Amino acid sequence: MIQLKSAREIETMAAGGRILAATHAYMATQVVPGITTLELDTLCETFIRSHTGATPSFKGLYDFPGSICVSVNEEIVHGIPSKKKVLQDGDILSLDIGVFYDGYHTDSARTLPVGTIDARSARLLEVTEASLEAGIQAAVVGNHVGDIGFAIQQVVERAGFSVVKELVGHGVGSSMHEEPQVPNHGRPKRGPKLQAGLTIAIEPMVNAGGPSTRTLADKWTVVTLDGTRSAHFEHTVAVTELGPRVLTRRA
Repeated sequence: MIQLKSAREIETMAAGGRILAATHAYMATQVVPGITTLELDTLCETFIRSHTGATPSFKGLYDFPGSICVSVNEEIVHGIPSKKKVLQDGDILSLDIGVFYDGYHTDSARTLPVGTIDARSARLLEVTEASLEAGIQAAVVGNHVGDIGFAIQQVVERAGFSVVKELVGHGVGSSMHEEPQVPNHGRPKRGPKLQAGLTIAIEPMVNAGGPSTRTLADKWTVVTLDGTRSAHFEHTVAVTELGPRVLTRRA
């Protein structure tokens, strides 16, 4: 069942979203060649908990072992932090982070360059972020979930990349994953109608090659089937009468 939020609930989520935005800004300064993904996980958890009342949403969620998901190169999502995974110059790194604050979750992801990356990887990041912005602009009262997915898909496919279809965005609030599902592809005016008070995580996952995926033996990490790189950008967005309000964007 879709749970619409009151104005007070949205303000509470916005407060958590500001912590999450600050967390991403801090983590961007820590992503350098030579650091391990486990070190990043520790730094991130420490930063989140330094804000009174804030905790990492992902810690223990569905028994996930880390505080954040850290996915490198061909890893699309749900990469497990590891002391064995050392970032190298030229890698791309997706950081998917959630914050639980005052009873509500916010969820956001960014893909960052590690040192100097090649032109195609840079284009992949640019297009994926642009597709997220297109999806956000479609999150208006009276539109449908399909309008969001359609907007994302158009940006991605025009650039020659592919949308991951097995993984979707989602409602978010007192639970990390709520209804409705928010696919990154679709047709206009299809799916649930968007109403004021809906809070959703819009999160395009875009592959440089084909859209197919597989899950590694750790049962968490999802990678591209063809081994090409993947990027992931995400914001928590409130649908309001005044238009989409991004709750996890840094002011």
